[in-house]
Amino acid sequence: MQQIFNFVFKNSYRMLFLLLMVIALLLTVQSHSYHRSKIISSANFFTGGAYKMTSNIEGYFNLKIQNEELAKENARLKSLLFNIKDSTKIPNLDSIKGVKKIDIVIAKVIKNSYSSQVNFLTLDSGSKQGVQPEMGVINSLGIVGVIENVSPNYSTVLSILNTESPINAKIKKSNHIGSLIWNGKNTGFVQLTDVPRLASVKKGDTIVTGAQSTIFPENINIGTIDKIYIDNLTNFYTIDVKLFNDMTSLGHVYIIKNKDRDQIIKLEKKTEKNE
Repeated sequence: MQQIFNFVFKNSYRMLFLLLMVIALLLTVQSHSYHRSKIISSANFFTGGAYKMTSNIEGYFNLKIQNEELAKENARLKSLLFNIKDSTKIPNLDSIKGVKKIDIVIAKVIKNSYSSQVNFLTLDSGSKQGVQPEMGVINSLGIVGVIENVSPNYSTVLSILNTESPINAKIKKSNHIGSLIWNGKNTGFVQLTDVPRLASVKKGDTIVTGAQSTIFPENINIGTIDKIYIDNLTNFYTIDVKLFNDMTSLGHVYIIKNKDRDQIIKLEKKTEKNE
């Protein structure tokens, strides 16, 4: 206590000066609108900066929740899009089960391989979420792969970066179809083979999924034509397709549940037996 009194006694003139200066400033601010506005403006600047910093921090920690909400909204919109046959009409619901013919399951990529000849992804959705083998997997940029195996809570996807599983695709502008494969060389490119020579093909044309696929809806983006070759053995085009997707960096994906697929396959098998 004695030390406090000694400090106040030794610095009494300085403290008196500071007190009088504060009083003078307060009187000046109260009596002059210009000074008052400047003080308020400065206070707003500092508090606004503090609020912005706080908001940025809260926003960072809420990114995961926001991403999940965006993924759900994208899934809902894609489900509507895939079920619309005429853009002027609202898609009808399946009158029996109350669901659309094409539904979507949201999943997250938890493992991704892209350095071998046959690459796989692992997703955090499985049979409990309605996932089954041979369902298509896409994201907002285009196709990703096809479901290979399923457990209750997880599934593996045969990536489009594989040399074993062709996918039906077409040139969007001309509707000429071909088989989409990967030559195992560059993760940014796949190949469209068996394209007839009469097809109008040029660099920059968009490649999308074809109507013959029972896995993917028609017209889902794949990539653009980068290079064009002529296969001397078959006299067909082989096309290098630059993927819209960066297959080395994938987050949320959408698994497509096509309710008509089994019906189509059964019908085609029945037709083949009768031939």
